Amino acid sequence: MEQTVFSQIANLGFPVVVSIYLLVRMEGKLDELTKSIAELAQTISSLRA
Repeated sequence: MEQTVFSQIANLGFPVVVSIYLLVRMEGKLDELTKSIAELAQTISSLRA
């Protein structure tokens, strides 16, 4: 019984931890990408003027 509970926690907990880790790492990169896209749009707008 006890081993089954630990096994279920391990099977569920590991993917959750990995998902949270990846989301935290990707958040910073997505913020940088958003800023870069905004700068690119602004540069393109200034070239058209």
